[in-house]
Amino acid sequence: MRRMLSIVLILMLVFSMAACSKPAGPAGKDESDWEIVVVPKDASNPWFVRMEVGVKEYAAETGLNVYQKGTPEIDATLQSQLIQDLIAADVDAICVVPVDPGSLEPVLKQARDAGIIVIAHEGASLQNVDYDIEAFSNEQYGAFIMDNLAEAMGEEGIYTTMVAHVTNASHNEWADGGVKHQKEKYPNMTLLEEEPRVESEDNGDVAYQKAKELFKKYPDLKGIMGTSSYDAPGIARAIQELGLEGKVFTSGTGMPADNAELLKSGAVKSLTLWDPALAGKAMCALAVKMLRGEEVTDNLDLGVEGYTNLTFKEGSETVLEGTGWIVINAENVDSFGF
Repeated sequence: MRRMLSIVLILMLVFSMAACSKPAGPAGKDESDWEIVVVPKDASNPWFVRMEVGVKEYAAETGLNVYQKGTPEIDATLQSQLIQDLIAADVDAICVVPVDPGSLEPVLKQARDAGIIVIAHEGASLQNVDYDIEAFSNEQYGAFIMDNLAEAMGEEGIYTTMVAHVTNASHNEWADGGVKHQKEKYPNMTLLEEEPRVESEDNGDVAYQKAKELFKKYPDLKGIMGTSSYDAPGIARAIQELGLEGKVFTSGTGMPADNAELLKSGAVKSLTLWDPALAGKAMCALAVKMLRGEEVTDNLDLGVEGYTNLTFKEGSETVLEGTGWIVINAENVDSFGF
């Protein structure tokens, strides 16, 4: 009987040790049971189609249940409803690129109150997140775009800025950074006083129409700094239609393959970018790090190119910045593969 009791106690100790050795995670879940969902601004924008490529690559590389789920169009209300559905489904982590950070705060608070890890990208102003990952300092990226626009404009003339929406945190930070950099470095350039910032609604046709209106209304306007991936291409269409090539200029963010012909034609001198596939991977990697209970510190290495030395934005305990920007021009546009 004593021998049997000893065997039972040994078995109990073995099972207890096995249970303690399981990876850290929500409610004692094994890593194979985690569910990590990336929520982009929408499912159809080529930018977020590219992001999904990175998410799928990360899932394949790690074997974890990681996937992207977006709304059929860019709409803050639809995005909020989708996140509410994910809360109800009891997922373990939500990685989100917010349409409207302010309107998303309540539902992200619900997610965190439910014990769900929340990682954002392009959401530096968000409060109800564990962390927000930026591919770079937004101010420095805006300065980088401005350098490209200034070069095209010959460092002189009147310009204005275009954002998807005035509520979009990152786009406005880029634009603000660009304007600040212009005032410090390019004294012969002037921001258009009457309309210093216009909205494209993240829509190429709207960017095109707004640019046409601006160039007709302000004959001295020489450049438009774009931020949305639709801005510079839409502005370039207006430049071509109005026959203003070589007289007015634009620079901003854009996808290589979608804008190859515009770059090669000279309608756009250069575009700036970071790879959304890598941003998707970085969000997932940080969510996994948190689910494992690992520490998040300065000089953080997520094992993703451009995100191997993340540092906290000055004055922030949640915003992490990398070094992921690139320039795209006629010479290198075909080398990116997306």
